[in-house]
Amino acid sequence: MTTRSVLRFCACIAFMSAAFFSISAQTDRELGEAAIQALRLFEQQRFVEAVPHFEILIKAIPDQPQARFMYGFCLVAKSKQTSDTVEAKQLSVKALEQFVKAKEQGLKSRDNDSLIALLSGKAVPAPEPTYSLNKDAEKHMVEGENFFAQSKYDEAIKKFEKALALDPKIYQAALSGGDSYTAKSDWENAEKWYQRGIAIDPNRETAYRYSATPLMKQKKYDAARDRYIEAFITEPYSHMSSRGISQWADVTEAKLGHPVVDVPEVTFDATGKALPKFAINAEDSAARPWLAYLATRETWKKEKFAKSFTKESAYRRSLQEETEALRAGVAAATDQKSNNNQFKLMAKMDSEGVLEAFILLAKPSDGIAEDHSEFLKNNRQKLRQYVMNYVIHK
Repeated sequence: MTTRSVLRFCACIAFMSAAFFSISAQTDRELGEAAIQALRLFEQQRFVEAVPHFEILIKAIPDQPQARFMYGFCLVAKSKQTSDTVEAKQLSVKALEQFVKAKEQGLKSRDNDSLIALLSGKAVPAPEPTYSLNKDAEKHMVEGENFFAQSKYDEAIKKFEKALALDPKIYQAALSGGDSYTAKSDWENAEKWYQRGIAIDPNRETAYRYSATPLMKQKKYDAARDRYIEAFITEPYSHMSSRGISQWADVTEAKLGHPVVDVPEVTFDATGKALPKFAINAEDSAARPWLAYLATRETWKKEKFAKSFTKESAYRRSLQEETEALRAGVAAATDQKSNNNQFKLMAKMDSEGVLEAFILLAKPSDGIAEDHSEFLKNNRQKLRQYVMNYVIHK
């Protein structure tokens, strides 16, 4: 069991995002702040500091198994850092109680089960490498993370450097090195290390988002904005990537919001006929262009998808289909001289080359989202341009 496997598991860090907002609104301010601090410190691997905040949360919302898991993990981390054997034992017992309770509350997690077995004195399978298949690199990473957890940043950095020398593809080494320099307020070196992470894997959002933190601390808000945009467009369906740009907006008092386009919700009957959720009145000049949109969607469902995506066995709504369907609606609106300004807005976005970016970022169905990674490869600038020009409002 390792820190990073926990963080991967806690993609459930969105586990109570809605609940947290309601908590801060429905109870006292202390509880809302505890929720924010607990998540922030856990994400930053400052587990010991997170303990008191999780204690407040668990008392207030005891029926959240993910929160109990995270709290238990923080207690284990704290037990490893105390020299008092009695206190360490007490912390381990308390942590075990949290893991067991989380399982009783329905948490299904191999990590949680492994920790229960470990703290109960039962046999636990040998863990798989977390960072690298290179044993020496893995060893340096584990030692570096332990030093980081103890706030021994210089020692941690040396370990991360050794790990990267042995395995240059360890993304986490670059992140943790950047985090170490950030903790030391060494902004220049933090930037260098985060850039190493971006170079290792430009298609992961974390290094972009983490690298914005030093920029925010230096009040370099435009530069930080650009990093948060990169994080968002790289993994737009991640709770964490959107949280970064939202934090920037809060500080800079910018407004965020996608353009409003009321695309009809559509289902298909057994014959492939497109059925809008709400009937479209052909006599309504504002709504009538959507009939062209429906007709295009129907064609894709019945025949065009199979011809265009020969390697896929089942129909899905694709970026290509949605783009073509919206363009059909725009063309119909132009021909019919529709007074619906939403079609004019889409025409403008299309003329600027960002209509696909709008679809991927503002209107992604599960099927459309599958096309994001391929689009990202050659169209980062279009995604950036869309966010800058249509999502951020000053």
